[in-house]
Amino acid sequence: MTDRSDPQSDPERNRLSARLGRSAKVGANLSGAGLSFAANSLFGGDKGDERIAKSLAAALGKSKGPLMKVAQMVSTIPDFLPAEYAEELSQLQAQAPAMGWPFVRRRMRAELGQDWQQRFAEFGQTASHAASLGQVHRATLPDGREVACKLQYPDMASAVESDVSQLKTLLGLFKRLDGSIDPSEMVDEITERLREELDYTREAKHMALYGRLLANEDYVSVPEPVDALCTDRLLTMNWVSGESLSAYETAPQKVRNQIAQNLFWTWWKPFTGSAVIHGDPHLGNYQVTDDGTALNLLDFGCIRIFPPSFVAGVVDLYRAIRDDDFDATYAAYEKWGFENLTRDLVEVLNVWAGFIYGPMQDDRVRTVADGVKPGEYGRKEAFEVRRLLKERGPVKIPREFVFMDRAAIGLGAAYLRLGAELNYHRLFEDSLDGFDEARVAAHQAEALDKVGL
Repeated sequence: MTDRSDPQSDPERNRLSARLGRSAKVGANLSGAGLSFAANSLFGGDKGDERIAKSLAAALGKSKGPLMKVAQMVSTIPDFLPAEYAEELSQLQAQAPAMGWPFVRRRMRAELGQDWQQRFAEFGQTASHAASLGQVHRATLPDGREVACKLQYPDMASAVESDVSQLKTLLGLFKRLDGSIDPSEMVDEITERLREELDYTREAKHMALYGRLLANEDYVSVPEPVDALCTDRLLTMNWVSGESLSAYETAPQKVRNQIAQNLFWTWWKPFTGSAVIHGDPHLGNYQVTDDGTALNLLDFGCIRIFPPSFVAGVVDLYRAIRDDDFDATYAAYEKWGFENLTRDLVEVLNVWAGFIYGPMQDDRVRTVADGVKPGEYGRKEAFEVRRLLKERGPVKIPREFVFMDRAAIGLGAAYLRLGAELNYHRLFEDSLDGFDEARVAAHQAEALDKVGL
């Protein structure tokens, strides 16, 4: 029985203490970056942005955990941050210290009960993988199946709630510095997705959803959750293995092209068919199997389910750019959720859309961006968009845009890493074959119902 008179034994108070303690620590780190911001705004000169970015990266590097994951997340959205910030923040490693075996045993007992070890034939004491919110252990079930057990670190809910409040402080610095983009809805979107990543029961449903959406495709495999061994903070799935995408960067051109084509269909088929995307383009979320002929898709914490009308807006914008129909592009952005648009703002948005849709408009075999390095993908265009928005903006970015944009950039960078040469126009046209918004809505409703979402 919990002794409420003892502050150390009160779990609610402990969680609150952890949250307040983290807020103080993160706040202190960011306040140092804020002082750097103020000084450089006054005295920074041409190198001011670069020094502020380094200060912010250093502050976040001390914080670890969810806030640093958010920093990495926003760094992959080219039009969200100035280049200096994105470059510094993208180098952060969102990885917390691994839990030792005594701690793992206590955590597993809390999730599955006192007899948890009897539910496994073997359970690896050392983590196979570690990340920002949890770590993965390899195990074997009594029936011989090998599984991966993703166990969430303690106090992550408190850390997330503390860090998302600090995120608004962080982005306030960017807004004061730049002011070309209103990030308020973007912050809400990132916050909601990060909170969802804490819910491993939901992630298991996301995994089952992708299993259904890609069930009949031979180019990709999706792990299956073991429902009896899943809780809100423990996700158990069958173990899958393969090689990293980077291992294939020097493979024959035909193999690299096949991997890139598999990436295309793994991402676009759920989107154009059911208005669902895998919102984390990290290359570690894909494994290459069967000598490059197939993929494993991993990590389903960041899944975005869109209203079908948003997909229709994406298709409408593609066709409007193809037909050089300015009024149709205006209407497509409104479907995306952009508000209070003017002709000037639409012209600026078209600069970015022209870049994203460019390879899909070009009916030839090509790279996704000729002469561009993976880490530079989208940077030049984003710089031009920000420059124009300072003259004609600001613009309020709708929530739906955030992970669509992020994933598109992540895929483009992966294509560049592979040096893939494909006809992206033909692939995209094939993905739209028979596209109909009502059919997308029906497919989505059926799939979500089947997995309980």
